Amino acid sequence: MPAHPSVLALVPRPAKAVLRPGHFTLDADTALHIGAGAEPAAELLRTLLAPATGLPLRPSPDGQFTLALAPGLTGLGDEGYGLTVAPHAVLLRAAHLTGLLRGIQTIRQLLSPEALSETPRPDTQWLLPCVEITDVPRHPWRGAMLDVARHFQPVSYLRRYVDLLALHKISVFHLHLTDDQGWRMPVAARPKLTEIGGHRAESQQGPAGSGTFDGVPHGGSYTRAELSGLVRYAAARGVTVMPEIEMPGHVRAALAAYPGLGNQPERSLDVWTRWGVCDTVLGVHDEVLDFCRDVLDEVMDVFPSPYIHIGGEECPTTEWTHSAAARERASAQGLPNPEALHGWFLGQIGEFLVRRGRRPVGWAETGAELPLDFTVMTWRDASHTRTAARRGHPVVSAYHRAAYLDYAQTADPHEPPAQPGTVVDLRAAHAHDPVPEDAGPDVAARVLGTQAQLWTEFVTTPAHIEYLTYPRLCALADRAWSGTTEWADFRSRLDGHTARLDALGVRYHPAHHPLTQPLTKPRTLSRSGITPPSGEEQP
Repeated sequence: MPAHPSVLALVPRPAKAVLRPGHFTLDADTALHIGAGAEPAAELLRTLLAPATGLPLRPSPDGQFTLALAPGLTGLGDEGYGLTVAPHAVLLRAAHLTGLLRGIQTIRQLLSPEALSETPRPDTQWLLPCVEITDVPRHPWRGAMLDVARHFQPVSYLRRYVDLLALHKISVFHLHLTDDQGWRMPVAARPKLTEIGGHRAESQQGPAGSGTFDGVPHGGSYTRAELSGLVRYAAARGVTVMPEIEMPGHVRAALAAYPGLGNQPERSLDVWTRWGVCDTVLGVHDEVLDFCRDVLDEVMDVFPSPYIHIGGEECPTTEWTHSAAARERASAQGLPNPEALHGWFLGQIGEFLVRRGRRPVGWAETGAELPLDFTVMTWRDASHTRTAARRGHPVVSAYHRAAYLDYAQTADPHEPPAQPGTVVDLRAAHAHDPVPEDAGPDVAARVLGTQAQLWTEFVTTPAHIEYLTYPRLCALADRAWSGTTEWADFRSRLDGHTARLDALGVRYHPAHHPLTQPLTKPRTLSRSGITPPSGEEQP
């Protein structure tokens, strides 16, 4: 790190940065020298700086500010970059376009916080401190998951969410589109999924089992054009949007739309108004598999992400054990019991995605229930990351005690509604290393990175989303990009970084103090951080 980290206050911290005397002035005469293939990076720079600075940043072969792709640069990988700022010139280089996009976010942070504002500042002098930075991320997967199934958010907000992820060099936006409480992804072949499955009559108040409801209808869905536009918007900022379509559990909204996909086709169901784990699941007959393939074909048309998340966990098997059709399917497949249909079902869907050139992703305890083609997201225990990696899975650590942002950030009773049972404070988010402490080289190599989760049972507004997300996501981004950083160093940089959040209008949590009491031991968890209904406790 530089000799003056308080001056730079960059989040995440660069791998190597040295502060030099002097500064470069960005003004109306500053021109961009744009190398071959660097045009999208130049366009992003202009787009991000224009609202506050009003600077045209015109292209010119004699420009003082150079953006260059240099495929021969070694050691920078897909996302690394080199940045040199001198008094009369700026050079940003990378081996790949994504590296240039990451470097542009660093340039934004090097300017005064006002540069991030949407308000024009015509009388401001825009100075870049002279620095030499060489920066490469520790982990390729630095993710953030937002649940829009339980509480819908308009695509305009999703774009702002992406902008904030990109500022912190988050690489994956995991968009949780379907669940028991709502289906948000349009599927042309199955219009009732959003027409019926996209709306519920009311929402439960308080934790699972409370028995109190608000009586207010809730609904919403995206158009294909909105989602395609979101994907392009995110890609221009170096963020991949990974969709999640839940199966074979967490499908009550789909079954409300198409009861024939369930284990009791004659049954009429509503879109679930409760939180927790619903025991109604997909059947295992051929029509269901055809349905899932049709849905995923349309999903893959919209989302070019190499990874497609299919949920996969928290699938109660009670309905299968009572279904003659499910028992017959289990017998025909040579399975020991209907419970084994869970792994069989995921194998069928996983193989389908692999044949389409995609990589299936699933939630899991250890990966033991998932075929080896799956990338595993472990969430319940940090040791499960090691177990799944040893089994041969690529793993993303989503450990709930460090990365579940729907938990409260302090034990203060005046905190807004959050998942009950534990507290995830800023220090916990910063301290978590996705690579297990005793991991050997083989295990460490299979850990792709880490990801924050925000389930939205209790989160209805953008302001609440940002209150819970920031600055904890800053800590996770710092750890995932930079590796181990000292707590005091991070807090020092964060103190400077909050001025950037202020300029962006982020309503982040106002204070983070050490807890004065131990963390409450969590109750039995579901993957979304709440207690399942009795009888559906997860192993």
